[in-house]
Amino acid sequence: MSQPIKIDFVSDVACPWCAVGLRSLEEAMARVEGLQVELNFQPFELNPQMPPEGEDAVEHLTRKYGITAEQAASNGEAIRARGAELGFEFRMDKRSHVYNTFDAHRLLHWAQSQGEGRQLALKHALLRAYFTEGQNVSSAETLANVAESVDLDGARARQILASDEFAEDVRQQQRFYREQGISAVPSVIFNDRHLVQGGQPVELFEQALRQLAGIPAAQNR
Repeated sequence: MSQPIKIDFVSDVACPWCAVGLRSLEEAMARVEGLQVELNFQPFELNPQMPPEGEDAVEHLTRKYGITAEQAASNGEAIRARGAELGFEFRMDKRSHVYNTFDAHRLLHWAQSQGEGRQLALKHALLRAYFTEGQNVSSAETLANVAESVDLDGARARQILASDEFAEDVRQQQRFYREQGISAVPSVIFNDRHLVQGGQPVELFEQALRQLAGIPAAQNR
């Protein structure tokens, strides 16, 4: 039996490459027989100053990255294709706005304490809500409904969202990773030491996991 691997997945629910990277990591995990993993999601906001009402997605992308609307559409198609290869559906036609995600991170922080797999389930649901369904992930009601969809307590979620609960915890985690030099996501940190960034191929994640766990490729054949 291999030693458990701690994985901190630093990401944002409004980051398309984070959705790609997560699916790639999960596929790699599934390929490694006997692997033990402790997967935790850590907060990162791509747009911490974004107002609650959000901003038009095309206007945001062209202004932030200095690209044309055509380039933004081309980039979106490349992301859609990568997602499709990994079983994640991007509906760029439904992603009309970019939203503030701080409250989503507060819910993810809470979900981590609600039992094994609850944080992962909420992360998946939030990514689907935004990238596949085009929902407003800054809306308290939307967030509570997403929490309920993965069997989390909706009343408790609404209570959290109506308060500042876990706000300082999230800010502290964000500061910690900024101080560690994390400025882009996804950033996947293995055992507090090894960093892999970006929506990397499944094979790269698989190789990293095998090396860290001491599980040779031949064992899985």
